Amino acid sequence: MTRKLDHLRICREENVEAGEPGFSDVRIVHTALPECDLKQIDISTRLLGHSFSSPLFIAAMTGGHPETTGVNRRLARAAERFGCAIGVGSQRAALEQPELAGSFSVVREEAPTAFVTANIGAVQLRDQGIEWAEKAVSMIDADAIAIHLNFLQEAIQPEGDRDGTGCLKAIETLCAEVSYPVIVKETGSGISREMAAALWNAGVQAIDIGGHGGTSWALVEGIRGKESGEQSFQRLGNDFVDWGIPTVVSLIEVRETGGPVIATGGIRSGIDIAKALALGADLAGMALPLLAPAMESDNALYSAVDHIHSQLKAAMFLSGARTISDMRRARTYITGTTRDMIQKYD
Repeated sequence: MTRKLDHLRICREENVEAGEPGFSDVRIVHTALPECDLKQIDISTRLLGHSFSSPLFIAAMTGGHPETTGVNRRLARAAERFGCAIGVGSQRAALEQPELAGSFSVVREEAPTAFVTANIGAVQLRDQGIEWAEKAVSMIDADAIAIHLNFLQEAIQPEGDRDGTGCLKAIETLCAEVSYPVIVKETGSGISREMAAALWNAGVQAIDIGGHGGTSWALVEGIRGKESGEQSFQRLGNDFVDWGIPTVVSLIEVRETGGPVIATGGIRSGIDIAKALALGADLAGMALPLLAPAMESDNALYSAVDHIHSQLKAAMFLSGARTISDMRRARTYITGTTRDMIQKYD
């Protein structure tokens, strides 16, 4: 349980970002004469049969400790206020210790109409079966469940789960048995074209790419290793800081294998959201940029989301895009390392 607080504290106090997600290599083609009115820009969208007032996805962050309840409460209020989707952090702790469920159920209490995703790990799904998925969904009255893949983090954690065998089959079984959407999400290392194809074949209904270039769980776990005196894990964390598929590269690969796609990993502004949409994303998720304001106050969080939306609307206006559908048709230039990686992929 203290691991949850460690993660929250380290993400708040330390520099835990590493790598380049690739958005600096993406430039949206400027529309010198936009045939639209900035005041009339419409950022509403749809995914998995649900309507959203914004493509911003408040990505999974925390839960599983009483002291995380306040953060989830504020994030949920923001999701309700702005019509955003929201995901909770891994519910494993509350499934093992039901008295912790309140740190997650507060999300549905504060966001009664929002699209909420439950969250368990692929290893827990394999080991505990569909029953755990059902309990996770029931705990927060979720609209979907995200099965997270965090094997880089597990490889570096002293207490990590390092056996990944049978997880794809467990996901396939879940998709075949439940009526709610199953989303598979990476947590910072990206999804490849080959992995995406396997996930679509397993029946998943959306992929959250969780690309490299944002919060580095290798760094986070390395810091935990240093603080606990586990120097071997600190070194291992440093060794793998640069591991993974950059977010933009992962997005381009996954979008060509199917849909829908949620882009997360190093998205730090509404301009990045616009770029992600132009590259084929259906929603774009943020976690770390919202953590500090969520730990401060409701008003700080609302102000942060308002600014993100202002950036997005301005970027859409300057792209000649009145709607999110228009934004997905915007043309882009891709340069630098991202272009090199895509060309090698092609």
